[in-house]
Parts: sequence; C-alpha cells; structure tokens
Amino acid sequence: MTGGTLIVGASQAGLQLAVSLRQLGDTEPITLVGEESHPPYQRPPLSKEFLAGKADLDSLAFRAPSYYADAGIDLVSGERVTDVVLSPGGRPGAGVATTAGERALAFDQLALTVGAGPRRLSVPGADLDGVCYLRDREDALDLRVRLAAASRVVVVGGGFIGLEAAAVARSLGKDVTVVEAAERLIARAVAPVVSEFYRQAHRRRGTTVLLSAGVAGFDGAAGRVTAVRLADGRALPADLVLVGVGVVPRTELAERLGLVCDHGIVVDAQARTSNPHVTAAGDCTVQPHPLTGVGRVRLESVQNAVAQASAAAAALLGRPARAAAVPWFWSFQGDLKLQIAGLSTDYDEYVLRGEPDSERFSVLYYRQGRLLAIDAVNSPADYMAVRKALTDGATVPATAAGDPSVPLKTLLTARPDAVSSN
Repeated sequence: MTGGTLIVGASQAGLQLAVSLRQLGDTEPITLVGEESHPPYQRPPLSKEFLAGKADLDSLAFRAPSYYADAGIDLVSGERVTDVVLSPGGRPGAGVATTAGERALAFDQLALTVGAGPRRLSVPGADLDGVCYLRDREDALDLRVRLAAASRVVVVGGGFIGLEAAAVARSLGKDVTVVEAAERLIARAVAPVVSEFYRQAHRRRGTTVLLSAGVAGFDGAAGRVTAVRLADGRALPADLVLVGVGVVPRTELAERLGLVCDHGIVVDAQARTSNPHVTAAGDCTVQPHPLTGVGRVRLESVQNAVAQASAAAAALLGRPARAAAVPWFWSFQGDLKLQIAGLSTDYDEYVLRGEPDSERFSVLYYRQGRLLAIDAVNSPADYMAVRKALTDGATVPATAAGDPSVPLKTLLTARPDAVSSN
C-alpha cells in the first residue's frame, strides 16, 4: 500500500470507518488490516444465537466477500500490526505500519479500531483445559462444541456476556452456576432493582446465582478443569467454565505512538486522539460523554462503534462533525430482552414502571429531574419513546412515568433546559 488511509483493526468500527470514508466520497486507497483470518463479522450473536446453535458462521459476516474489492477496500486478514511509526517532518498523520509477518503498510492517514481483549484471571488453575473465554469467533466455535458435551457449567462473571451465555447453557439443559464477585449482577450498568430482577429471573429458570463470591482458583485432573474453587473454600463441580469478567482496551499501538491513554485511547467527540491527525474508534477508546460532553466514558456497543467510526471518517476528511447520537444497547438473555437507551451514570433518582415479576417493565433514570436513560425489559415501546425523547431533547416527567397504563410516548414534553429563552 502507498498512501491513503490505514485502518488497524478489522472490527465493526474498522469496517464502518472504511464504509463511511467511501460514503463521504473518499477515493484514496483504504487498507483495513485485522489479525483474525476472517473478514469482519458480528460479535453480539456469539454469546446468543451462535452459541445456541441458531446461527452459523456465514450468517455472522457483515458483507459478502465481493464487497471489499467492489468498494476499493484492501482487506488484509490474518496480519497483526506490531508497530506503527509516524513520518517525522512529513505529512501529519503519515507513516508506516509493520505486521508480525514483516509486511510494511505505508499510509497518509491512520485510524485505530483495535478493540479490546478479555480480562483474564490470574489464579491457580487458570490454564486448565475447559476454562474458556468468549471474545471472538474462534472462542465461540470452541465454546459451542464444548457446551454440547458439558453437563456442569460455571460462569464466572455476572455481566451481560456471562448472563447471556448462562441463559443459553441453561436452555440446553445444562446445570449452570453464575459466580459474581460483586454484591449484585451487572452492577455497573443498571439500578439495584434491575439487578435483583435478573437474579430472580435466572433462578426461576434453574440457574444458581452466587453473589459476593470471589474465585480463588480452579481444580483439575489430567489437565482438565473439574471444579471452581471459591474464596470461602467452597468447590463448585464443573466440566466447563466460562470466564466473563470484562475486557481490557488494546492500547499498545497507541502508547507506542505516544498517544494519551487512560483506561483506553483518549479521543474527543470527533474520534480524534491526542494527535489530531490520528483517529480511534470502538471498544479501545474512552471519550467525552456523548450527550453532555462532561467527563470520560468507555462504551462497548454496536451503536458506539458505528457512531465513533462515522465521526472518525468525517474527521479524517475534514468534514463537519455529525450531531451526537443517543447511546443504545441491548442484551438478550433467552426470552428476556433488555434494551437500554441513554446513559444512567450518576443518576440520583429512578422510576420503576410496571412489575418486575411480570418480566415486562422499565426503569427510567433521572438526575436533578433530567431524564438520562431507560432500561426496558420486554418493553420495546417504552424503550423507543425514551430514545426518541433523548434524541429530540425532550423528557418524560418523573411524576407521571410510573403508570404503565399510560403510554410513555403520550407523556413526552419539552425539556425545561431545552426551551429557548429568546
């Protein structure tokens, strides 16, 4: 490759960035390089439909194989970029990347969409066969095969990935235990009432949920895991363990370039790094709050990957920044469909709408009376109403939001601080 844009990381963000460049009229060369041997594919189904055997590998691909050549995108698969050097004194943002296979990729513009890797446990027995992680296609394929033969499954981590996988395992008739070190499930993302709902819902379906339970190590025999050893001395029999305790942003290349990193590659609202000629997007980044601009957040979602990649493409081409998008996210745990719009960080009040035991309810989050977000469980109309409110700068009065007999869309009103004072 000579010149053009180099996108390191054939992720959802990486592909979207390439697509956005073409949509914005960029005619220069684009190279998209990824260390996996497959073209870019969808990751959310890995812990849901694919793990359950309801989707095959071909269905995960974002694009038909012919798309890349047709769009003028040079897709380089199975190559890991190990070093990037910017050209001193040359065009800002230009340089050369080197792969593990000693391939040199020259570029005029650089984007990092390198994603994140699974956070790994460093406890005795962590390297035993049968202790698995789920981040990429190969992980999911291996786990699906193992799951078919397993009888006792322990999931370490009560976050979204862990609970989604636990729901699949239980639907296949496996004995399933979820071990969570915190006092409640998905504690970083939802209010206590939602955490408690998921604890009870999974228990109703036959899954054992252990909270405030740390993992001290894994026991094994003949090199295979046989039990999960808890910090309190208990041993949980297991012939398959899935560890889902979060991810670690991949910042190695950014650090080599001297870019500012703080639990991720620091970018602005236009996806520009501390070097304004280098952009980054997706799970590897931390960014200003997308709606308020205050503080820094790291978002792991399809919506964020697409929005940041689109912003990065505009920044690379010197185009005007697009309007901030409302963050949204989903988690399907069997027949429990959670849809989230907005960010509930720093809420000081929430309103429960509906009855959790019915498995159809919503929680609306507020701060100083301002609508921040919604968690909607099997309640798509509520989710769409709040997403529209946040997009339009409207609100739902907290005093009226709790009555499930009144459609939320009929309660939308102008947000007081959004009313013009002309």
